[in-house]
Amino acid sequence: MTELPRDPVYSRSSPFFRPQEFDLGALRGPVALTGGTGFVGSHLVDSLRWASVELKILIRNPEGARWISGRGEGIIRGSMEESGALERLVEGAGTVMHLAGSLRAPSEAEFMKGNAGGTERLIEAIRDKNPEARLIYCSSQAALGPSEDPGGVGPDAPARPISAYGRSKAAAEDLVRASGLHWMIVRPPAIFGPRDSDVFEFFRMASRGLLAWPAGERLLSIACVDDVLRMLLAVGCNWKVGSTHHVVPCEPIRMEDMLRKIAQGAGRRCRSLAIPPSLLRVAGWGGSALRLLGLRRMPLSRDKIREILARHWVLKQGKTQVAFPALRSLDENIALSWDWYRAISWLPAPRRNRDSRSPS
Repeated sequence: MTELPRDPVYSRSSPFFRPQEFDLGALRGPVALTGGTGFVGSHLVDSLRWASVELKILIRNPEGARWISGRGEGIIRGSMEESGALERLVEGAGTVMHLAGSLRAPSEAEFMKGNAGGTERLIEAIRDKNPEARLIYCSSQAALGPSEDPGGVGPDAPARPISAYGRSKAAAEDLVRASGLHWMIVRPPAIFGPRDSDVFEFFRMASRGLLAWPAGERLLSIACVDDVLRMLLAVGCNWKVGSTHHVVPCEPIRMEDMLRKIAQGAGRRCRSLAIPPSLLRVAGWGGSALRLLGLRRMPLSRDKIREILARHWVLKQGKTQVAFPALRSLDENIALSWDWYRAISWLPAPRRNRDSRSPS
């Protein structure tokens, strides 16, 4: 049997985040989880297994699970397209955490199928098999859309998504709210940290000596993965049915400043480049064309560029939501991410020579 890829740093015995600050006795178990093999979900699995919380994890292909052990206790084989698998997942669960979804798709219809369609089938399974279960839906800032106000938008603001992905997540939120179940929604901003492969592209760019961003001032909210885990556990342990919570661990930061902080860990001098929006739009058109040709991992698309060029992506907390400061500073979390990418050989070791200076 082919050896499954493993995280050389974090695992169930030594997770990235240990939920010691929570009374997990208040988390109604067992916990059923979708998206458990992904970036955020795999860290959540590690943390809950470390805390000996009983889990039921939906996995399409247990033999191919990337970060977590796909074999063993609590594994439900199946996908979000299989109603029977979803029924087995939620039956007997106290809490259902729904993290699965489509991050990339060639069309809006495919996004809707992956995000709204999967959520609808999960809701139907809970209604049929376990209507008293608590449902926590991990949505996205993209469902709400950008903010003209640099102060950000709160959980109760009307949704104005500007991308197919965002519209599909907003549609999934609407289904959750109309479900009649005991639900809560968590909206993270952009997430980075060990195991991420999206914000990672900026780390890789810096490792190659380039620091690039769209011209013009743009503010954004950002969270490390452990901040998202804390919010998911916080709402599970402090249940307020029918509420939406934003993950806001720190003050908003200019996109340019965020990328400069990333570049400081590159171990080399980085060339700075402010890219004209018109050039980015052309790149987005090209990326969308390649996606239609089957290159689904293509990071750029018209929608993605539209999101990148939006004025601000800033979340603010609601007046009554669960809230807490970040465990570590942004600089510390960026350094931890650099260390992990190097430990797993996604990025080379830093060059320690006369060019190892701050980015220009």
